[in-house]
Amino acid sequence: MTQERTTADAELSATGQIVETMIPRRLDRLPWSRWHWLVVIGLGITWILDGFEVTVVGAIASVLTHPDTLHLSAQQSASVGTFYLFGAIAGALFFGYLTDRIGRKRLFMVTLSIYLAFTVASGLSWDYWSLVTFRFFAGAGIGGEYSAISSAIDELTPARVRGRVALAINGSWWVGTALAAFFSYELLSNLDEAISWRFAFFLGATLAGAVIMIRQFIPESPRWLLTHGRPEEAEQIVADIEREVRKQHPVLPEPEGEPIVIELRDRLSFLDIGKYVVRNYPQRGLLGLSLMTGQAFLYNSIFFTYTLVLTRFLGVSESTAPLYLIPFAVGNFLGPLLLGPLFDTLGRRVMITSTYLISGALLIVTGELFVHDKLDANQMTIAWCLIFFFASAGASSAYLSVSELFPVEARAMAIALFYAFGTGLAALSPTLFGHLIQTASRTSLNYGYLLGAGLMIAAGVVASFLAVPAERRALEDVAIPFTAARARGPTAIAASS
Repeated sequence: MTQERTTADAELSATGQIVETMIPRRLDRLPWSRWHWLVVIGLGITWILDGFEVTVVGAIASVLTHPDTLHLSAQQSASVGTFYLFGAIAGALFFGYLTDRIGRKRLFMVTLSIYLAFTVASGLSWDYWSLVTFRFFAGAGIGGEYSAISSAIDELTPARVRGRVALAINGSWWVGTALAAFFSYELLSNLDEAISWRFAFFLGATLAGAVIMIRQFIPESPRWLLTHGRPEEAEQIVADIEREVRKQHPVLPEPEGEPIVIELRDRLSFLDIGKYVVRNYPQRGLLGLSLMTGQAFLYNSIFFTYTLVLTRFLGVSESTAPLYLIPFAVGNFLGPLLLGPLFDTLGRRVMITSTYLISGALLIVTGELFVHDKLDANQMTIAWCLIFFFASAGASSAYLSVSELFPVEARAMAIALFYAFGTGLAALSPTLFGHLIQTASRTSLNYGYLLGAGLMIAAGVVASFLAVPAERRALEDVAIPFTAARARGPTAIAASS
């Protein structure tokens, strides 16, 4: 045994107990069933809620500048999104730590409840500072959701469909966008604007409340239990899942592959896990940062200010501006849905690279047409639909990548760190674009679009070299668990370079 291994054992309190298990193989061989749909609906709602929140703020941005609402400036209105993003960063880091520390399931209700409470509070805001404070904490709830939910979904989804399922769930963000656009239009058109924006926030809270009861039926991740010294509980949960799946598929296929050998530990040190990840997966770190930063800047800058662009540059009325987000949302939803299967067939590297490069190139072309006033509101919307058909699939693959390329013990923290870093770099983008819009200069605004396009293209280039072929492979074969008993047992777990 090496000195490194001995030190790790001492710091992570190894019990000396070795467990040989087929639990990951048993989960990966399950046919798709109603139980999997329960997981997708109960956990995937996070993306719908986030899409709803981001779009609501963008849809009501212009209204919030009116004297009979909060009378914000254009820059203040745009900065509301920035505070939401800062909250999401803080929530991702704090709850991401807790997710890897105490489990996925315990965080489900907490993060969703925080989001619900402060979304209601947002609708009761009385001035700029009360609004941005409540938006910060609502964002913290959503940020915490990302770490717990992304980890759980990947760990409960069969390997052969993990890519398409993850992309489709991430793509459901746009279902929330479409809902927010529709309801914002109805509220702004049919209610006095002094109260209509408040009801827009209340709708998001109502959607969250409807999901709380579903989550009590979703179990803890057996993979997490297994790597945290609780193999009996993991075994019982997998047996329960198999029993549920047999109700629809009486004969289950035999698990494929060799058993995985885990050394049980009483305690896991995040410092040592962090060192392990940096030492073994530095290229994956660069890949994750590039993908998350590019997509976060692009989306945060565009969507928190989209109605301001429509109303101030393209002559769209403030009441009808939210409607333009509906076809936009459809294009964004169809991208991950239609391109998702290709991530499991053509592979991660080909698809991640192509979606990032294509969307960046199209954004450059659209920006130039915008500068020269060649696009009206409808044509601009069509152009955005085409750009984000590809960008949406790419953005979804960023979350998929950071959730499947690191060991289970550090998965939630990896998601949190990459989300926080990428979103942190992009958090000021709504404020930046608000300032560019306030200049009333198309050329100035296009500089922002060019920056977003450049970040997407740069991320695509990085992916062409560093993306990992994780398609149709067990998570334990993509990234070896920290608790794996190396050099023991009937087989070694292969970690990708």
